[in-house]
Amino acid sequence: MDISEFEKNSLANIIFRSSYVADDKKKKSNRSFVLGIDEAGRGPVLGPMVYSAFFCDEDHLSVLNDLGCADSKQLTEERRASIFAEYEKHKTYLGFVLKVLSPHMISTCMLRRKKYVAPTDAAMELIQSVLDQGINVKQVFVDTVGDPDKYANKIRARFSKLKVTVSKKADSLYPVVSASSICAKVVRDQIVQTWKIKEFDEEKQAMQFGSGYPGDPQTKRFLTEALDEIFGFPKFVRFSWSTASTIIENRCVKVTWDDDEDENVNTSTTKKRKSEVVENTTTTATTKTLFSYFAQKSTKKNETTTRRTSGSHYFRSACLKPAVFPM
Repeated sequence: MDISEFEKNSLANIIFRSSYVADDKKKKSNRSFVLGIDEAGRGPVLGPMVYSAFFCDEDHLSVLNDLGCADSKQLTEERRASIFAEYEKHKTYLGFVLKVLSPHMISTCMLRRKKYVAPTDAAMELIQSVLDQGINVKQVFVDTVGDPDKYANKIRARFSKLKVTVSKKADSLYPVVSASSICAKVVRDQIVQTWKIKEFDEEKQAMQFGSGYPGDPQTKRFLTEALDEIFGFPKFVRFSWSTASTIIENRCVKVTWDDDEDENVNTSTTKKRKSEVVENTTTTATTKTLFSYFAQKSTKKNETTTRRTSGSHYFRSACLKPAVFPM
């Protein structure tokens, strides 16, 4: 599948659609579709998550069994890719819509009060996207890792005309969810395998990262070797995952700064920063990682105290580009 759009901007969330073309011989109003939703990449500390919505004409559901659609985790990588390629041959009565959530977006949103896109939000967005294509969806099957009833009720509240079934292990129970699972897994694997870590030099590009799961020894080794003590991890890594954040806390350079809580009392008496960068020091209440330091409040414009440009302002202007996360 052509993933060049995501490769151009791996900081953004991207929507991919199949080349579904409605069969003109059969009126749209006479066609009823079944929709299956699943995702891939929830657990890994590396790479994106991919949500998938796969739709199929009710009259052609048997094709999914003929293709061998089953839980993607039970199929080999080669078998998944083979089935995925076969979908194109049946594009007049089946197709899919995918949403790719970048690892940078996931990590950044984990630092917000509202966490990254909830499964129900992604599912409803994909359902709406399919409906907007004029596809007459009658029934939806969803794989869940949480409470099935809460998940189902939230979808029904928005799409009251749809018959919704949310179930654990739905990818092994319903072929349409199995087909969706294959889409998500194949596209995520393609993105991960072709990901070019721009923060690495040519020598590091060949570094192996394993499965991407936190418990994988090769993944752990990659995280250790990929870490920059100043700038942390490349954007391929979900730095908010506990495995990665622990490494940041233990190995990244520490910084100290004045307590900003007293800055409005008397800015002229603010204590001079004792040490901007302190390596291998004992962590105290006022010692944070460099990441936290760059997130501190910038100096107010109306302050008369002469101070050099804050580290936060310099870092952002010199090294960071604002990321936009379409929801």
